[in-house]
Amino acid sequence: MLESNIMTAEHHEDVHVIELDQRTLYLIGTAHISQESVDLVKETISSEQPDTVCIELDEKRYAALTEKKRWQALDLKEVIRNKQLSTLMVNMLMAAYQKKLGSQLGVTPGAELLAAVDTARAHEIPVILCDRDVRITLRRAWKSTSFFKKGYLLAALFGSLFDKTEVSEEKLTELKKKDVLAELMNEMGDALPDVKRVLIDERDIFLAEKIRTAPGKKIVAVVGAGHVEGIIKHLATDNSAAIADISTIPPVSQTFKTLGWFIPLVIIGSIITIGIQKGASVAGANLLYWILANGIPSALGAILAMAHPFTTIGAFAAAPVTSLTPVIGAGYVTAFIQVMACPPVVREFETVAEDMSRLTGWWKNKLLRVFLVFILTGLGSAVGTWVGGYEIVKNLIG
Repeated sequence: MLESNIMTAEHHEDVHVIELDQRTLYLIGTAHISQESVDLVKETISSEQPDTVCIELDEKRYAALTEKKRWQALDLKEVIRNKQLSTLMVNMLMAAYQKKLGSQLGVTPGAELLAAVDTARAHEIPVILCDRDVRITLRRAWKSTSFFKKGYLLAALFGSLFDKTEVSEEKLTELKKKDVLAELMNEMGDALPDVKRVLIDERDIFLAEKIRTAPGKKIVAVVGAGHVEGIIKHLATDNSAAIADISTIPPVSQTFKTLGWFIPLVIIGSIITIGIQKGASVAGANLLYWILANGIPSALGAILAMAHPFTTIGAFAAAPVTSLTPVIGAGYVTAFIQVMACPPVVREFETVAEDMSRLTGWWKNKLLRVFLVFILTGLGSAVGTWVGGYEIVKNLIG
């Protein structure tokens, strides 16, 4: 039987004391940009002296918070090869959103999580990182979101970065008591239910199971305030069977695979049929139209991104080919060329959060310019595919 109560007489209101299978759990709900949360975490761990401290971090996020030179180990070319550039961009957008709010409060985002680790180690208490791998979380969120809702998510994140409205004292006080990203996802929950499910609900289950199975009779768990309710809900249940399911990247559906090959087959089949029915010269003219319809918009996207000349040439050459295969898009090809021709320097990785909040920063920062190249050349290629495909099919049936 799970019993939960807030012991206001002895504990802060954000410390939930839970009796679970003859063990005591101190579940601390924090805001990732609050100095008050930092102090509360330190005080609770020091006073309770638990057997184990559980933290809402995974190895990657922990390294990102603690390793000052972490960007030197990031291989952008490998990220692009693994088709993870979009998830990296979303991760950076969310981190920049937190950092922007944190700067107004004078606190580094995640400071209370680091404080928990440092305090636990100072008292020689074992630390367990209990969150799901952030790469799995972001890729599951990205794959579960439709094309149009991906655009909505990116627009919402971009909009939050460029919003220059000063946060009032009342709002700042409110933010100190909340998990900011959880609040953002809750606000967008109606429009993006699948994103909320992956970023919040699934992680509630994952965190609850890791905390439930942590060793020791007395445990302190430090999590974002937005996860507290969900964790308490799942603590009484054995969710070990669900962990494997929510820790995998869902494969591309067979329907999507079929659709991905359908358009290229229609285009190629149409050109061949035109050649048979109307002659090689007409087929050649349609093929040239396809090349120009794809190559020009994609190259224009590279020019708008102020890409390296080699990248622009690559965009023009790659788009007509990549549009005929779902295996790789023009955006990934051009992003790879851009990284090779104009690699970002470490300083630009370190200032990316600040640069993201300025429109000009997307062109000045070489890392952000890679993202621009990826987005704009891919968008140009997509436009070219529909324009070119429409014209070729029209010529076939006309």
